[in-house]
Amino acid sequence: MSRMNTAAGRGGRWKTPEWVHRNAWFPGRFIGGAALVLAPVVWFAGLLLRYLALETAGFTPAQTEWFDRQPFAAPGQLAAYAQNPGLVTAGYACFAAGAVLMCLAVVTLTRVVAARSPRLALVGGALIVAGLFSRLYWAGVDHTAFQLVDRLGLAQATGVVMDLYVEISYGPWRVPISVAFGLYIGALALGVAAFRAGVFGTGRLVLFLWSGTLWTGVLKESTLDGVVSSGLLCLVLVPLGVKLLRDAVPESRPARLPDTDRRPLKPLSW
Repeated sequence: MSRMNTAAGRGGRWKTPEWVHRNAWFPGRFIGGAALVLAPVVWFAGLLLRYLALETAGFTPAQTEWFDRQPFAAPGQLAAYAQNPGLVTAGYACFAAGAVLMCLAVVTLTRVVAARSPRLALVGGALIVAGLFSRLYWAGVDHTAFQLVDRLGLAQATGVVMDLYVEISYGPWRVPISVAFGLYIGALALGVAAFRAGVFGTGRLVLFLWSGTLWTGVLKESTLDGVVSSGLLCLVLVPLGVKLLRDAVPESRPARLPDTDRRPLKPLSW
């Protein structure tokens, strides 16, 4: 039997195991390691496709100049969709999928970093994950805007989107735009924690913080700066994910339960 710590509570006494299984954490070594490998790659692919969609749309110099004079990038993004809907859709879809995978990757990174720098890591990880939900909200708005182009035509859809741009960007009760600030604050906190914990060196810290400066909002233009920073993020997270999959990250290993101490399976249990 495993050693047990006994504590007293209002409702009686309960027992807390001193040893826990090495995979008894979320999302676990295999899912977490795979997320660290896939998230930055898919994220990078989305930004690259969005960049290429705009660069290959064949706009005239006059059109490009007009897009640059607009207060937001939405008209250019909608026009790029009208020119090449397949490529634009692929870019936005990969970016949204990257945000989902990045949630798991950040939770895993937080787990590793918190072993030696818990306070900063937990705050930073929580803020980033909350901020990533704003990107999924904006992904829904982006997709709706593209559907308007299909239904109403480019000119009318652009007019509707620009008339409502602030409202749809901020979201209901300004929840999306508020939690989005967590992406910047959280990246700084988690990056510093990773550096203090020895998970990141100076170079990886700089690359991680650079990737954390990526824009937020509706129908944003993917610039070369964002593409490069997301590509370099692969150098930060992918090797850590590979090490985790190989079980070569000591910080991810809680104490192991002896095989003889496993509880019998019960078909029905609370």
